[in-house]
Amino acid sequence: MAIKMRQSLAQIEQEFRHEMQRDRHRREHLRRSAALRSRKRAHDKEKQRSSVRFGLLVLSLIATAVVVTVAMFETLYYLLG
Repeated sequence: MAIKMRQSLAQIEQEFRHEMQRDRHRREHLRRSAALRSRKRAHDKEKQRSSVRFGLLVLSLIATAVVVTVAMFETLYYLLG
């Protein structure tokens, strides 16, 4: 009877160790996947921000070209007119 009890306790302890090891692996996997998702979100957010900045840069360059062209022709009109 005592041998059976020791064997079952040893089995329980071994299963407990295996379960702890599986939990450790599971936690590590979850931590890695969470870090990966976080990096991906940060990358996507930065990409979106840079696209908006690029669009604003293009718009400001076009607006500057239009303003300079209009001012140049108005000045030419006043000088020649």
